[in-house]
Amino acid sequence: PNGKHVTIKVWNDTVANLTLMALGSSAPEILLSVIELFGNSFYSGDLGPSTIVGSAAFNLFCISAVCVSAIKDNEVRYIKDMNV
Repeated sequence: PNGKHVTIKVWNDTVANLTLMALGSSAPEILLSVIELFGNSFYSGDLGPSTIVGSAAFNLFCISAVCVSAIKDNEVRYIKDMNV
């Protein structure tokens, strides 16, 4: 109405980056599951679901373990900002 151009941010940068990382790290398992699904006449086989669940559990536990062990014994870290 008054000639001003307003830009509204749709994507949160943190969420977009984390989503891209999650898709990139799970791409082999998803592709393997899709290939198995097409090979079994659209019935789930033993490989697909267990691969995805196993990979997710491994990623969750290993990333958590690395984050916990990376901080030295007498060191304390605080979260300053939680704007996600």
